[in-house]
Amino acid sequence: MERGEGDFLKDRYWDSPAFREATDISADRTERREGEKVPHEPSGLIENYLDRFSEITDREDPEKRERGIAAIERLVERKFVIIPDNISDDYIKNVLIGNEAEILGYEREEMKDEQIAQTVLSSLEGKINSSLDTYTVPIELRKSLEDMIIIDQTSRMKQWLSYLTGEESRYIPAAFRYWAFAEMLKQGDYDPVRGEYNKRTDTTVAIFPELDQQALALVLDEVQRRRSGQPPALSTGDHESQAKLRELLQDENFGKLYAFMQEHVRSLKLPSERLVVTEGEWKVFPQGSQPRDLTAPIESFQTKWCIAGEGHAKTYLNSSDVWVYFSQDADGQNTIPRACVVDQKGHGITEVRGIIFNEEVKQHLDDYITPVVDEKLKEMAGGEEWVDRMEDMKKLRELHFKYLQEQPLNKDDLIFLYELNHSIQSTGYGQDPRISELRSQRNPEADMPIVFECEPSQIAHSIGEINEDTKACVGPIAEQERNPISDEWELKPEYKNVIQKLAHLEHIYTNFPEGKIDRSELTIGGVTVDQMKREMRERKITIGSRIAEFTLDSTPTLEDPEDITLIRLKVGSLGFTRTPTTEEFYARAEEIGLELCPTETGPHQRLKDTEQPLGESYRIAIKQIDDRNDYPDVFHLVHDVDGLCLHLHLAYSVRRWNLDERFVFCLRPSTKPGAGNVSPVPEIPQPSS
Repeated sequence: MERGEGDFLKDRYWDSPAFREATDISADRTERREGEKVPHEPSGLIENYLDRFSEITDREDPEKRERGIAAIERLVERKFVIIPDNISDDYIKNVLIGNEAEILGYEREEMKDEQIAQTVLSSLEGKINSSLDTYTVPIELRKSLEDMIIIDQTSRMKQWLSYLTGEESRYIPAAFRYWAFAEMLKQGDYDPVRGEYNKRTDTTVAIFPELDQQALALVLDEVQRRRSGQPPALSTGDHESQAKLRELLQDENFGKLYAFMQEHVRSLKLPSERLVVTEGEWKVFPQGSQPRDLTAPIESFQTKWCIAGEGHAKTYLNSSDVWVYFSQDADGQNTIPRACVVDQKGHGITEVRGIIFNEEVKQHLDDYITPVVDEKLKEMAGGEEWVDRMEDMKKLRELHFKYLQEQPLNKDDLIFLYELNHSIQSTGYGQDPRISELRSQRNPEADMPIVFECEPSQIAHSIGEINEDTKACVGPIAEQERNPISDEWELKPEYKNVIQKLAHLEHIYTNFPEGKIDRSELTIGGVTVDQMKREMRERKITIGSRIAEFTLDSTPTLEDPEDITLIRLKVGSLGFTRTPTTEEFYARAEEIGLELCPTETGPHQRLKDTEQPLGESYRIAIKQIDDRNDYPDVFHLVHDVDGLCLHLHLAYSVRRWNLDERFVFCLRPSTKPGAGNVSPVPEIPQPSS
């Protein structure tokens, strides 16, 4: 904890009863757990509070860190993400108008024209057969839109929290990280006229501000410089804006400073017309270099790199060599930053970044520079760990060029683009923007027969359409309805044991391409836990923590081998429209014909699934096992920067799961293809009226 951090937050939040209460609770916990007396004055209480905050975010144990950050996420979500009751009918109706305008091909700015606005309104009212003023939005439609708003807000909030608790922000004093996150949560939608964010209220439906790492780094750098008595390092290029920067730094209003820095970053050079030119050179900024040496040649460009700020640059150079590729500008000089590779001493290559971005994703490699980066990585120690990512980048580059040249895509191309076998790995934040660009030009209905190698008529879109010629089913495997007597949501009768009706099909999707239902075989039993642990060590598979190892040690195993069939699916595949509890989710899975996996499935599947893509994870649906702290857990299979890992994940019976979470269940033996009581083409009962 740096001196003065307590004073920094005291000036801003000590008048808040909620903040003071939080520091008191933190002090009480410190005194009870560690027996240390916390100074009961503002700075001491705040610095203790920040120590507890850092203890959570900077934990080395990945499971403990994940649990701590998840707890922060839940707290922030409850307090700051809008609740359905606060989403007005007028807003929902405006969304419907916006959707109708998009269908008719109108842009947002065009809706300012009264005639166009009336055309859109008339079209919408014709579809809903009602005046919009008196229209009652159907409950299911409203819930769908509410979920969309809440998911968007939650997703953006998590982006900020992940960044401010991640490796790239470790150098930032905890007080400044806390300040940035707390103030971001107060910002509503952006007002381009005033160049500021509106104040967020309980009824604000706008998502939180865009996370721009370059702009945020500049804010935090300049505020820290001011507080240490240094003048601004940023030169905006004109006297008026420079004066405004000094004024904003004097007030230290995060929202206004961040909006100012975002506008500054947007004004920088974005050499899109020069991307085709790749002649240039790699320049290395060795560990121990002066931060200004690194920031000076990139500060005039809109890279979205955090190392454009001297504070971030200093931290990187304390432990890493930073390689930057500069391509030629119009004068033939190597000045345009195109790619960055971070070689951290003792850890190898930790980051590879480009300059392609949109509002949601950042720092991806462009088509033209990908081969240059690929060749550089091949000659660097540790570059072999990036082979799979770079292969995906090269394949995506190939498809993008095919699209630009209007060439057709084949089956293998489509399987890759739709990420049917694995998620496309990238080098930036979020999904590579070329994926959505390419998919937006595709017609999934036309692509499905190519992928499934069948006729369109051989693809069923409901269980009632399945016949002896069916090769694939793309439709719901579970839908729910409200019981008029109990007022509870229940599975519709026609979906009871639906897995039995689908078991003989090779391709099953709830929707294409995101809703794939994966089926695989696994042999369990026949080996001891000690043998599995030994094999994990030999293959450099990590057991996430001592708690995970303790739990693994107590896992029962079968004496003889046994083959089981696994089904991997998303929580949302089971027909839920709201996040279900573990108990609800497990019960629904049983209703459709699945069952919980044997406990030892987790370590066996971890040893088998060596092709798990980097960044992906899924959980094994088992009867929860109590760890040594008496927490109910399930096994969690992860592939992160540390490699393949076997973790635990809390699974209280009342815990709620996001609809995109993935779980693995067992296929009930009687539903396996070829089982004695299952005919090759099962009889499909008709849905009840």
